[in-house]
Order: sequence, then C-alpha cells, then structure tokens
Amino acid sequence: MWSPALLLVLSAIILPASTAIVKEGSTCIVTPISDTPAAVALRSIGAVPPTERDLNPEDNPYSVSKPGMPGSLGHYPRPEPGSSSFQNQPISRPRSQPLTLKDNPLEPRQNRPDDTPQILSAFSQCGKDGTIIFREGTYHIRQVMDTTDLRNVSIEIHGTFVWSDDNLSYWRQNSFGVTYAGRQTAWRIGGRDIAMRGFGKALFDGNGQTWIDLARGQGNLNGRPISLTVWHGTNVLIDGITWRMAQFWHTFIAYSQNVTMTNLDMVTFSTNGQSSVNTDGTNTWNSRDITISNWTVKCGDDCIGVKGNSTNVHVSNVVCHESGAMTIGSIGSNSGQPDYVENVVFENITAVHSSNAAWIKTYPGTGHVRNITFRNIQFEDVNQPIYVTSCICQPNNTNNNTPLGTDSYQNCDSSRLPISDVRWENITGTSRYNVAVGIHCSASAPCDGFHFSNIDIKPKNGGTAKVLCSNIKNQASSGLQCTGPCPGSHPQQLSGNV
Repeated sequence: MWSPALLLVLSAIILPASTAIVKEGSTCIVTPISDTPAAVALRSIGAVPPTERDLNPEDNPYSVSKPGMPGSLGHYPRPEPGSSSFQNQPISRPRSQPLTLKDNPLEPRQNRPDDTPQILSAFSQCGKDGTIIFREGTYHIRQVMDTTDLRNVSIEIHGTFVWSDDNLSYWRQNSFGVTYAGRQTAWRIGGRDIAMRGFGKALFDGNGQTWIDLARGQGNLNGRPISLTVWHGTNVLIDGITWRMAQFWHTFIAYSQNVTMTNLDMVTFSTNGQSSVNTDGTNTWNSRDITISNWTVKCGDDCIGVKGNSTNVHVSNVVCHESGAMTIGSIGSNSGQPDYVENVVFENITAVHSSNAAWIKTYPGTGHVRNITFRNIQFEDVNQPIYVTSCICQPNNTNNNTPLGTDSYQNCDSSRLPISDVRWENITGTSRYNVAVGIHCSASAPCDGFHFSNIDIKPKNGGTAKVLCSNIKNQASSGLQCTGPCPGSHPQQLSGNV
C-alpha cells in the first residue's frame, strides 16, 4: 500500500493545476493553486481522510446548500434597486488598514503562480445558469480577464485576488479598452443577471503603489488599468467586496443598466508622496438605473463620479476620505459627442478632508445636466464644498497629463451646455478656506432652477464664508445669498483664502 506522503508527491507531479477546480453540476468550486496544490490534488481523488480535511463534510458550506450559507444563494429575479432588502444592509468593515507589500509579500516572479487560467475556466464552465465559488486563499492574477458573456450566474468570492505588479508593460499593452477617454481595464464583467458577492471577505489588491510610482502624477497614464469594469451588463449586483491599492479607478460602469453596488470598502493612497490622482471609487458612463449604497472610500480623486449619458443614478450612505466626494462630470469634453446627465440623487453622504463635497464640472461641450439632488451631506475640512463650473481645466497644450494648477480656464462664458434643476439640501460642515460656494455658470447658458436650503458652511479656522456666484437665473429666489461674483478662472481647488 502506498503511503499518504508518496501519494502527495505523485499527485503533485501527475495531476494538472486544473484540479483546483471542482465542478459539481452547474457549480464550479475554485481553490487557489498557491494554497498547497498537492493537497488540493489529493483531495480531488479522495486520498485524505475526512478527519484531516480542512472542512468537515457535515458542515461543509460548499457541498451542502443551507439557508444563509455560501452556495445557497438564489438566482434572479432579485429585489429591485432601492428596495428595503438593500437599504437595510449594514456597511461592511472587513479591514481597518490597507494592505501593503510588507503585509502581503509576493514571491519572486519566477515562483509566482498564476490563477488566471483556472478563474477563466470556472467562468467558462459555470458562467451561464450556474454558481462559481472561490474558496478562501490568495488568487494571483497575472493576465487580463474578459468575462462578458455571463447569464444568470452567482459568483461567491471568499478569498483575495492579487493583481501582479512585476509585469506592468503587459498590463499596459493588453488591458481591455473601455472607450471612454481611451481608458483601459484589467477585468471586464458583463452579460445579464449577475450577482457577485464577497460577504465582507473578498479582497481585491491591485498593488496600486507600483502604478502610482510609475505614473509620477500623470493620472491618465496610458494603459493604467481600471480594476473592475461592468461592461454591457444588465441586472448586475456587486456586494461586500474590499479594494486595497487599486491600479487606477476602482470600478467603472459602462453601457450597462440596472446595476446595484452595495457594501463596498475602498482604500487607495500613496505612501511615498507621489500623487494618487485618478484613483476614483467609481464612475458611471453611458449607463442607467444605477444604485450605489453603503460605501467607504479613501482615494486620490472623485469618490463617486457620474459622467456623460448617465440617467437614474441613486447614491446613498457613502463615507469619503481624501477625495472629491460626490461629482457630476467631468462631461462635455468632446464637442462632437453630447453628454446628458439627468435624474441623479446623492444623499446621506459624509466627506472628510476632501477636495469638494457636492459639485458639478463640465467642459464647454454639448448636452445637458438636469434634475440633480445633493441632500444630507455632512463634511469636515473640505477644500471647496459646493462648486460648479462650465469650463473645468482647459489644458494649455495637448498633453492630457498636464498637472493640476497649470491649466487655463477658457470659453467659460461661451459654453452652451445647460445646467438646470439642481438642489442642494442640508449641506453642512467646515470648509478648509473662506469659500463655501463657488459657482460660475456660462453667460451663454446661465444655470436655471437652482435651489438651496439649509446650507450651513463655516471656515474651519473661523471668519465668514464667502459665496461666489455668476450667471444664475433667478438667483434672488434660489435660497442662496451670494456675497460676490465668481470669475471664470475660479479654480476647483483653493490653496488659501480668497
């Protein structure tokens, strides 16, 4: 009789890495290759006694679908976005501190496993009318992933996905385009009726510091990939996932409808003084019927950004640190492509030490911004809480990576992109400097239907807050008492009192 030790060695040699996937009916169960692959191989042929297995067969949540256990989740139809089942979910707090390379060291390149093939195989085998379960452990991702033909699938992630940082040229050359501004993404997920749940355990680590160091302040470095993009998706739920040190934007929603993203925790920042610009929490574009709720975000740019041709977006219960908080835009940068944004609600938002709180930024392009509500927004030490501009950062040259502060403001009064029917309600907190509100609307298309109620913004160092306004129709009845005009050159970020 062969000894268990000999079986372990032989199975590690003769069994392929694909044995880390076990398919049971329409369910694919995946184990990281790096987690004792030989033992995984032995388990697949039943050579390990039940008493030595990592899970008791009687309590194995992966083999028995019990209510409330992984594997028991139902398929669609799910509750409509905004229903009580989502609104009442507690916010996830899986980790209080971001991971660093010191916390999670990786082996030299030649010793690093690559879980990408088995991940893609699981999506191929069980991505339609199935369930994909990623067990606990670390999955090393060294290749792009395009999973855009999914249908009626439940994806359960209990482990950590780590994107490699020693092959940046590969990512820059091979990441998938997402059309918008020539940007790219490391992972596209799409199709219809998709539920991706992390249960507060799933962690996506993009090794973002490496990308921050490579970019050296150039936020739109060509080929720098978005971590995860919902691409041509319909009826998509993403819930309970933690991001640490994303490569670029954490998430992007494009060409999609009925997308709900709840209980997400995101932290990306620079540890060495390099700028972490363009590490947005998410941006929506060419999408509709979006629900975002119960997020915590610390990033170097917009917390939640609603970009062109986004309709029916509801954002609630979000805490933003070191970010731009709630943003409409930028839009209107391409005069040949109209950008329409309408029916957007931001409510119950907290912003801490951020650049802005509730703002709208457009280029002098075409389209419109209409029916926007900023409600119940509290903040502390925010550079310029309320800000509206019709000519955001026109570059001095053709280099899109021109650093902030070196751009000029052009065509501010010639823009015909109207901004109308915007409400700011219960906006309270402290501004970093003495400007609480800066609004410059285009003289060619004055802002219309602006309404303000319960605006209480005080400079953190004392004094009287300034409210600067230009080109607002019916300003006297808007509820905002302006203290002076706002020039077209008024910047989105202040460096001191004005």
